[in-house]
Amino acid sequence: MCNHYRTDPDKIPSWRDYAGFDIRQPNAAFATDVWPKKPGMIVRNDDGVIRSDVMSWGVPAHVKGKSGKLLEKRVTNVRNLSSPFWKSMLANPPQRCLVPFSTFAEPRIGEGRDEWWFNVIDQPIAAFAGIWRQSDHGPVYAFLTCQPNALVAPLHPKAMPVIVEPADYQAWLSTDYDRACAMARAYPAARMTVQG
Repeated sequence: MCNHYRTDPDKIPSWRDYAGFDIRQPNAAFATDVWPKKPGMIVRNDDGVIRSDVMSWGVPAHVKGKSGKLLEKRVTNVRNLSSPFWKSMLANPPQRCLVPFSTFAEPRIGEGRDEWWFNVIDQPIAAFAGIWRQSDHGPVYAFLTCQPNALVAPLHPKAMPVIVEPADYQAWLSTDYDRACAMARAYPAARMTVQG
């Protein structure tokens, strides 16, 4: 699962060139090397205005620990789109967001903290399909995952983040639940690279 990504803030103005959004960096500070619970930049539809914002990465969820006691964990990656917990956000377009990234990491299996780094060739800044909500920790976000493509699968067979095509940014932020779920598919492997 992807629990580490980077966002190069110097490339964010380029969104105007290929997505038609006049995205500016948010006023609040955000991490450029993003890990769970760190503040990350997101883009959302705020009552008809596309704006950037800063939220904490990881939606709090309560799970049973080994002792049977409920524990809070932060969920960063969303795979089960029909789960009532996630569907309530996914079915509500104002709670969807785009998560800008320059490159994302997947762990090297069995190699400790070593990672593979993936990027989109033709986009200096790409975007994950995200969802967000208010929580006791303030606003938080996570992003969707799907079956990995042919580039990611040999290195990380479990999943990869859902990457939204720039032509679909507006749709992701506004479409209905069924179409949003249909957008949760692997990005073309030929348009990505990987570095060790």
